[in-house]
Amino acid sequence: MTQFTTIPCGGRVQRADIPHLSFDTFRTQALDIVKNGGKVVHFFAYEDQGTMKLMAVLRTHELLAAGCDAPETYACLTKACEPFHLFEREMAEQYGIRPEGHPWLKMVRYHKNIRSKPDVFNNDYTEDIPGNYDYYQVKGDEIHEVAVGPVHAGVIEPGHFRFNCIGERVLHLEIQLGYQHRGVESLLLTAKSKQLPMLAENIAGDTTIGHGLCMAQAVEALASVQVDEGAKIIRTIALELERLANHIGDLGALCMDVAFLAPANYFGRIRGDFLNLSLLLCGNRFGKGLVRPGGVRFTLDDKIRKTLDERIKELKPQVEHVLELIFSASTVRARFEGCGSVRAEDADHLGLVGPAGRASGLAYDARRCFATEHYPHLLIPENAKTTGDVYARARVRYDEVRQSIEIIQFLIGKSVDTQPVEDGIQALQALAPSSFAVTLNEGWRGEVSHAVLTDDAGNLLRYKVKDPSFHNWNGLAMALRDTGISDFPLNNKSFNLSYCGFDL
Repeated sequence: MTQFTTIPCGGRVQRADIPHLSFDTFRTQALDIVKNGGKVVHFFAYEDQGTMKLMAVLRTHELLAAGCDAPETYACLTKACEPFHLFEREMAEQYGIRPEGHPWLKMVRYHKNIRSKPDVFNNDYTEDIPGNYDYYQVKGDEIHEVAVGPVHAGVIEPGHFRFNCIGERVLHLEIQLGYQHRGVESLLLTAKSKQLPMLAENIAGDTTIGHGLCMAQAVEALASVQVDEGAKIIRTIALELERLANHIGDLGALCMDVAFLAPANYFGRIRGDFLNLSLLLCGNRFGKGLVRPGGVRFTLDDKIRKTLDERIKELKPQVEHVLELIFSASTVRARFEGCGSVRAEDADHLGLVGPAGRASGLAYDARRCFATEHYPHLLIPENAKTTGDVYARARVRYDEVRQSIEIIQFLIGKSVDTQPVEDGIQALQALAPSSFAVTLNEGWRGEVSHAVLTDDAGNLLRYKVKDPSFHNWNGLAMALRDTGISDFPLNNKSFNLSYCGFDL
């Protein structure tokens, strides 16, 4: 019988109500939950009144949480259960808590760990010299390495990819990120009230609504603020517009990588049209400035509603036409099918989320499983595929594009009565003391989650951010195994993961 307690998604719990276990009990029960199908939402460290503590939030059909005092060293969980892998590396880096026996203990990002324990990695990683770490190596006379990045052509963000190859075949890909670590979690703790929403919505610029919504819901839970149904409808429309613009952009980019230029150009233009609908909604193409604690800063009046409806009706047949062009082309299917497959078992072990997970048969969608805003009133299909390849990842986007258009059209037709909020400062200044809130939303890449702890005075004690890319970068590495190195760009586009959302 687990001692982990059930917590509400987007609700407030007293920290005293979260079980504080011995480390051995905490470790055993966390492993049991995940080995029996649970998933790791958060596993992080924090300091409270001079004592280091650990907190785990796990996901089954509900959210489960427990904590314990943090030992300086402990028997790692990763060796018994892969989904803890990155979380343990992150805690070692941030707080100097060493997971003994970790199979690949290296830094997640480039910065000195907060606790200033340079021996935690048994080397000099903490000297802030990029590239000063070990890579996994495949040995053999015919093995060669190909290094790509961190500086790339065009406007792509920095990341280093190290391929171990035999001929053109990739045996292993190791991905190193962290080149633009900004200290987001520390900034969120020290930000003035008015700055917090702006910082949250800039965690990853293409997931403005996803991260902004998680922040707003956490503050609302901690401040006992109720959001009216009209604001929830507008937030839902904004999140679906963000999903549409990004999925359409990804499908166009995939077409570009297989030299199918007409759909690539069409979808490049149509992506701009959907970004312009967000501009119409709030004055910003990425939705910045829309979501704030307590509601939204802009309402949906009849004029805007009419324009949205007209533009969606105009764009819908264009989108459907281009989708059919892509998925009816035998040349496209020949490149997509069987390329970069990730088995369901591997996707499950890695904890993949969003389209990457659904393409490998994991049906989880936070809009359905942990519904917030107006999603409890909507039917969200499972969209799970079986092949786990580029085609499956593209097909999930195909399904979700069509579904998002239907959702937006439905919501535009509903009555929206809401009073715009200015900046949510009152809620930010009235957080409940000694409390905890976890929020989950289905961003376009997958599960976005924020976890927030307050101290005895109601000040922010720990703010933990998790972008879906934190789970999914290892999925890209797995997709490249036994694949031609020339297929890397296509596979990379099929995941389209966030660098800055990971780097934090």
